Amino acid sequence: MKIHAEALKHFADVHAASVGRSVDRTHAAGKRRASIPVLLTLMLGPAVLALVWASPAAAVHCRNSPAPGLDWTDCNKSHLILRGANLEGATLLGADFTLTDLRDANLKSANLEKAKLVRTSLAGAKAEKANFDRVEAHRSIFVGMSAEGASFANAALQRADFSRAHLTGVNFEKAELGRAKFVGAKLKGIRFSRANLSRADLSGAIIEGPIAFDHSVLSLTRIEGVDLSAATGLQQAQINLACGDTATKLPPELTVPATWPCDFD
Repeated sequence: MKIHAEALKHFADVHAASVGRSVDRTHAAGKRRASIPVLLTLMLGPAVLALVWASPAAAVHCRNSPAPGLDWTDCNKSHLILRGANLEGATLLGADFTLTDLRDANLKSANLEKAKLVRTSLAGAKAEKANFDRVEAHRSIFVGMSAEGASFANAALQRADFSRAHLTGVNFEKAELGRAKFVGAKLKGIRFSRANLSRADLSGAIIEGPIAFDHSVLSLTRIEGVDLSAATGLQQAQINLACGDTATKLPPELTVPATWPCDFD
């Protein structure tokens, strides 16, 4: 009996030790699991970690079909054909429309602030009172667009084409418009204040009413045949850098530079 009791005690001790080791392992595994987010944060950074742990439901709104008033905030809508889409009043903050076809789309009162419109076509689009502030729109096409009351403040619009567009009361303040085209565009009540219009082409643009050019950069800006007689904020130093011709009309206080017309050969 004594031997049997000692055997039972030995078995109990072994079992307790085994359970203790199992508990230790479980505890250690729990600690390791708990430390995973910390390690991922250190290795990948907060931005990547947010993507790793993001819920699939977070992007459900991006699957919505085009409709007035929808929310496509930060959605990827690049390389799509959305011609004629009705996006009136839509929230398109930070959305990516790179190389997307938005010709003839209805963007009235839409908010596209910080959207990516690189090489996007918005030819013929209706964009009255739309917000394009701080968009990235290099080489985008706005030909024939109507955009009364729209804003492109602080937008990156290098080589964008606004030819034949109807732009009334549009704000281009502090916009980057290097080599942009406004050939034949109708411009009324435009604000180019502090905008960079270097090598932009306004030749043949139809000016109706005053246009603000205060502190704008007009280095080699083409203004041949443009009536700037009602322009405001223009200084002689700006005109000396621009490129006009005998058909260009200036405010009465400014004189035609001897360097006109410019030689582009």
